Amino acid sequence: MRTAFRPLTRRGLLTGTLGSAALVATGGALAGCGTPGAQQTEAGCASEDLSATEKKLAFSNWPQYMDVDEDNNSKRPSLDGFVSKTGIQVTYTEDVNDNNEFFGKVQNQLAACQATGRDVMVLTDWMAARMIRLGWIQRLDKSKLPNVEANLLPSLRNRPFDVDNHLAVPWQSGLAGLAYNGRVTGELRTVDELLTRPDLKGKVTALTEMRDTMGLLLMSNGHNPADFTSNQFDDALNKLKKAVASGQIRRFTGNDYAPDLAKGDIAACIGWSGDIIQLGFEDDQIKFVVPESGATLWSDNMLVPNRATHKGNAEELINYYYEPAVAAQLAAYVNYICPVQGAQAEMEKIDPELAENPLIFPDEAMLSKARVFMALDEQQEREYETKFQQVIGA
Repeated sequence: MRTAFRPLTRRGLLTGTLGSAALVATGGALAGCGTPGAQQTEAGCASEDLSATEKKLAFSNWPQYMDVDEDNNSKRPSLDGFVSKTGIQVTYTEDVNDNNEFFGKVQNQLAACQATGRDVMVLTDWMAARMIRLGWIQRLDKSKLPNVEANLLPSLRNRPFDVDNHLAVPWQSGLAGLAYNGRVTGELRTVDELLTRPDLKGKVTALTEMRDTMGLLLMSNGHNPADFTSNQFDDALNKLKKAVASGQIRRFTGNDYAPDLAKGDIAACIGWSGDIIQLGFEDDQIKFVVPESGATLWSDNMLVPNRATHKGNAEELINYYYEPAVAAQLAAYVNYICPVQGAQAEMEKIDPELAENPLIFPDEAMLSKARVFMALDEQQEREYETKFQQVIGA
């Protein structure tokens, strides 16, 4: 089902008013992450799997991140198909409204090696990396994930926070890049154009999500956001600081940039691919651009937390969503990058136009210019976020 632009999308919930600024605002909670009592190990926090005798599963996800029957909003076709196929009953809850907020919900239980009541939860790369670093995530059995092994996009394998692909499986992915309204400005190709072109002065927004904005700036300086130094970060931040001081950037946003871009109130921005797909359904002059220097690639990941008691059932669910036909069914609704090879051919049966959309099914040329942001340790996370917040005035 093709969806019209939703003013508050899943990605907006991720990085809007509760987004990256919340890391600074909740500094006390983050500070607790490094305490000995918070850290766990696989051996020290063993989990019992009851999947053989209990055919059930608790699944926590973001709002509007599952396909819904357009005639009956209580039906979720792909998830209903999993229940019919496996007999595993799924309690599906849309209770991940923000990464930091969700961290606060489960922090005390996971730090104490207690059950959260969830068997699968979907979290963004950087939060997945934090929980993996803390030892709060169960390792998956690859032998039970043949579809993942066969069909996961090569660009999403061996990521810095999960180099052996045992802990986090992408649910959906997306790109951060440039976007512009062709009705009010000409073509845009580079980050430097966005930050310096005179005709764009005061008509530009950038994202409050540090990893996406700074990832693009790092690449514009010729550096790799997956492997950079503190000095390289500071050089990119100085470029951003100059654009703020000159008045080039009007403000920093969550995905609330999207209505302003659609109206032409801003001419260009740093934005997310999923938002621009949705805007483009209404206006083909709204364009998404992978900058010449490259785009950032992020994923929201399926994770099985410690003390989840249905890991085997969770692995069945994860493997099911890597069947190309199922992945296409989901992607037709959510409109983010589908992480499953083979889904594009299946999408042709559902919606040939969506099958040709490079923001859902990027080609190798586009993916070759996409980079995942480096996994940060606790000290780096605090240092970089604090510096970034000072520049954007959060």
